[in-house]
Amino acid sequence: MTVTPLPLPPAPTNPAMALTSPIYQPAPEGAPADQPRVFAAIANVMRDAMPVGKDQRNEQQNYKFRGIDDVMSAMAGPMRTHGVFILPTIADHQQQRDGKMTRVLITMRYYVYGPAGDCLVTDMPGEAFDYADKATNKAQSAALKYLLFTLFMLPVDGRSIDDGDRHHPEPSEEHRAEQQQRQQRGQQRRQQRGQQPRRSQRAEPGPWENQQQPQQQAPRRDYLTEAHQAKTPDEFAAVRAAAAEAGAPADYLARLDTIAAQKRAAAQPQQTEQQGPAQNAPASPKAAAEQAENALRLAASRANLPTLDADFERVYGLPVDQAPAAQLDAFRQQIEAAAAKGAQQ
Repeated sequence: MTVTPLPLPPAPTNPAMALTSPIYQPAPEGAPADQPRVFAAIANVMRDAMPVGKDQRNEQQNYKFRGIDDVMSAMAGPMRTHGVFILPTIADHQQQRDGKMTRVLITMRYYVYGPAGDCLVTDMPGEAFDYADKATNKAQSAALKYLLFTLFMLPVDGRSIDDGDRHHPEPSEEHRAEQQQRQQRGQQRRQQRGQQPRRSQRAEPGPWENQQQPQQQAPRRDYLTEAHQAKTPDEFAAVRAAAAEAGAPADYLARLDTIAAQKRAAAQPQQTEQQGPAQNAPASPKAAAEQAENALRLAASRANLPTLDADFERVYGLPVDQAPAAQLDAFRQQIEAAAAKGAQQ
């Protein structure tokens, strides 16, 4: 078996020295030219990523947060679809005792690979406290979470626009002493009952800390698949409305509209066959415009043009659904010609 090492960029002279700027490593020699490079793959992942709301709550310090599990669940599907993966390494690790707690400062170095084998290298800091042995794990989770947020500009649920990370004050000495007394009393009671001890001051509560109020997270919906499976226009309208209510970006909604246009175009030949030869009379201007619009949206989908409506209105000065068939056909021909020229290059 032949083992091929990953194409890594040259490391800094001092491994602990943070990168001053991201590093780009081109694709290895012999990589397929038709494979998208990492920058295009990142853009495709950004287009498919769904919002992540602040659905988790830290009961001890009373603030909401977006958990690392929710963020990874939101990114796993788009990253698999577009062939993107992340290789983490530790560039710097500092650990010290702060009273009874362990403080960890870490610098994670992430290699973001695209389907062609090229990669983007960047550093991300992380910091965490813990009474036991989980400070490094928590610092790594924080670094990965904010890498995904900042690199892929992961949309945030509009209902959680107020960032709870700003409202995380340091407790006073009196509050700490009172909290430690409560923890000691609680630990004594749990030991008497034979229960598992509870860790405090956690950035994200442990599984045993949420037993009083169990919450089941609803599975994340795949609106693109539901749009493909919709059998009627009413079912598609319900799927699109749900995606808009969930905070889907405009280009994501445009992809749903493209799916609807493709389904209408696919259903058009079946209707023509059912009508038979007697229905071959010249179509009305409205029907011709609808047929031309379906063909235009199908061509835009094949050419990966999510800004069709805005581009058309900028050129002709009116929306797509108000344009005559002649203008729609002319714009479609321009898209198909540009796509064919790009395929030849």
